[in-house]
Amino acid sequence: MASSSTRPERVYHQDYIARIRYSNTLPPPPNPPKLLDIPGTGLEGSQYTSTGFASRLAREQPLNIETDAELGMPLDLVGMPGIFDGDESSIQAPLHPPAPHPHDRPLLRALATLGKPASSLSSGVSFLRRTEYISTEQGRSRFESTTSRSLVKSAAMSAAKKKRRDPDQNDPLNMLRAIIKGFDTAHPEEAYKGPDTANNLRGLAPTPADIEAWRNPKHPSKPEVKLLDSYPILPDLDAFPDTGGYMLMKFATNPVASTDAYDERLGVGLLRPLDPRPVIQAIMQESRELYAADPKNNPPPGPPPFDYEYFLPPDRKAVHGIKRKFHVDDPGNNLPDLYTNTNPQTEERFFRFNRIRAYETAQVSGSAESKYDEVALALYDPDLEDDNPAAKRRKQKGAYYYPILQKSQIRPRRAINTSRLGTVVAKKEEDMYADRVDYLDVIVRDPNAEEAKRRGEEKEKYDAVIDAGS
Repeated sequence: MASSSTRPERVYHQDYIARIRYSNTLPPPPNPPKLLDIPGTGLEGSQYTSTGFASRLAREQPLNIETDAELGMPLDLVGMPGIFDGDESSIQAPLHPPAPHPHDRPLLRALATLGKPASSLSSGVSFLRRTEYISTEQGRSRFESTTSRSLVKSAAMSAAKKKRRDPDQNDPLNMLRAIIKGFDTAHPEEAYKGPDTANNLRGLAPTPADIEAWRNPKHPSKPEVKLLDSYPILPDLDAFPDTGGYMLMKFATNPVASTDAYDERLGVGLLRPLDPRPVIQAIMQESRELYAADPKNNPPPGPPPFDYEYFLPPDRKAVHGIKRKFHVDDPGNNLPDLYTNTNPQTEERFFRFNRIRAYETAQVSGSAESKYDEVALALYDPDLEDDNPAAKRRKQKGAYYYPILQKSQIRPRRAINTSRLGTVVAKKEEDMYADRVDYLDVIVRDPNAEEAKRRGEEKEKYDAVIDAGS
């Protein structure tokens, strides 16, 4: 008799899937589907299922939108001051927009901060910061281990280094001594060795490593780079204008026709400032009054945006003579033959510059207080002036800097045609200026007494600084 054993049945686990269908109570779209005439090329290449088929089809279909004459935005120009006289200031954005309301400032957050957790945006709160070890030792911001022996050893080493270390590095007096040490290292013969006074302060003693680093400088990250030459940074006092600084002008577009070669006339072009327009004067006056009344909530007015007229010589032949007239080291810069034109009545020689067009200021920045934030540098080596001995006697070798008093970006002044606005008179760009000049007759001369006096006053400011530091 055979016996049979009963085996348990195998259990299979299966997830329960519940299909729930939600009802859509929204009505169907009111517009019927648009039928497009698509060329039938068959299913070869599966173009109908590619991701770019629908995008290409949307680009090829023109937009059939019927709009009215005002494009759905009725404009009523009646009541806007000066709009029919060519003055568009009433429909333009203000130069200095008002400060946003505190309730609206969260809406002006940068795109990079959107979507980040609130903890990353609260870095200014001390109790929300992550605990970090702060140490003045370079390359060591935390203990290597947490054993009691390592803690005691690290504390003893820190106490020993603190005794050997110089005074507190954050002390303003010690920081000033460290700065003076750099000048003493470069010029040890001029180092001050006397007692500390209100005008003179002794610098820290240069170490042998500091002296060796000054004699043989090395690149911090590229040791294979070798120093070929060095230039001391000096002010070019003889080239400082009576305003105390220079203006950097940038054209938004090319002022001349585009060609394959560089137009040398651009290097000697002239910008003639025009009287500010009354609407600009009113805006600037209002900005000054608002800033004077409440400087916390109103931005400073800044420099006024001037309009300019741009002039260039009629041909490139005059460029060489103009540059020679302004070259102070050229022995023949006073020759009358360098001029290109002659006055038939007075027999006086001059350069003629023709008017190109008018420009308006698009952006402007800078002031007399911040003219040393950005400077222009020009390297000069008298050893390279073999054919000009006068230049060797006039200047020493150095990197001469020139302060930037103001930076402006100018763009062509747009012609305003008021006939489009319903009036009969068409005001063009040439008729917008009462002091329009078609050409300039330029004579190069030395500064007069008043100009030389103002330049001397600017030089005296540097002499006062030099006398205070010596």
